[in-house]
Amino acid sequence: MRIDTARAAAGRYPGRRRPGSGRRGILLVVGLVVVIGGVGAAVEAGPAPSGGHPDQLTEVQIIDLIGGAPDGSALAAVGDLAIKGRAPKTGYNRARFGQRWKDVDRNGCDTRNDILRRDLTAIVVKAGTQGCKVLGGSLADPYTGTLMTFVQGTDTSDQVQIDHVVALSDAWQKGAQGWDASTRSAFANDPLNLLAVDGATNTAKGDGDAATWLPPNRTYRCAYVARQVAVKVEYQAWVTPAERAAIVVVLADCPTEPLLVAGAGVAPVVTTTAAAETVPSSVDITGGAADGCDVKGNISTNSGEKIYHVPGGENYEATVITESRGERWFCSAAEAEAAGWRAAQR
Repeated sequence: MRIDTARAAAGRYPGRRRPGSGRRGILLVVGLVVVIGGVGAAVEAGPAPSGGHPDQLTEVQIIDLIGGAPDGSALAAVGDLAIKGRAPKTGYNRARFGQRWKDVDRNGCDTRNDILRRDLTAIVVKAGTQGCKVLGGSLADPYTGTLMTFVQGTDTSDQVQIDHVVALSDAWQKGAQGWDASTRSAFANDPLNLLAVDGATNTAKGDGDAATWLPPNRTYRCAYVARQVAVKVEYQAWVTPAERAAIVVVLADCPTEPLLVAGAGVAPVVTTTAAAETVPSSVDITGGAADGCDVKGNISTNSGEKIYHVPGGENYEATVITESRGERWFCSAAEAEAAGWRAAQR
């Protein structure tokens, strides 16, 4: 369906609602192509950053594709995104998004393990952790299309990483600077924005958006971009003109790809835990350190006082974390102190 260009210029699409956030920022420029990087350039209907078939999309065609997309589709939702330039990265650091892998849903499991339980199959969990701590499993990696084996351990955990589909740095430059701390923490731990993926591929992605990076597995690109749209709609983060064009190029090949809804949740806590003898010998069942967080938060059995131990401390090696008692891992001493734990006496 082609839409009336006059109505499109006014932001009114036949048969579609125009929410308060609006399909704002859509400019109708007849005969001009999308401007990318400050230079007029045609958008290739193919993968970012290069390749694909040679068809080119003008701004009018982009608006037509968005306006003609089915209700409830990710492509239609692109029209709800604000279009702005990228803000400076000034002031960004990971700590702006709160504690790493916080248990925001209060199910007793940190976010990383929630996502591992959701995305892996044939999982092995650590006994005594109420089914939370994932020690191993299989991952059908969406980014590469390969089957991977996850083994939790100092030298192996990073082979499977939890990716922020919309990178934290990208969000910071497209709206998150204006969010409050609780919103940024929710964003960083939202299952809608998280996927277990191949670690090396995730590292290569960095903080790229759809204009600069797409999964090598072409069959997953529609679902990947649709998830980015859902996240940005949910948190009202904006897109750059180049990013919007790249998203439309991908979704034009799958116009019925549905828009994911927030609150999809995570896998339920496993009630039957694996016996210790079923865990591969290569797995580090002490946990924590393999995830890059090696400060132990221990609760004294005598006084109930919360004490943290850093690597190299007198009782560090002897300290065992029992998550069911409320004990936990921290990524730094500063994080432990901010949470109300004191340093162990040396």
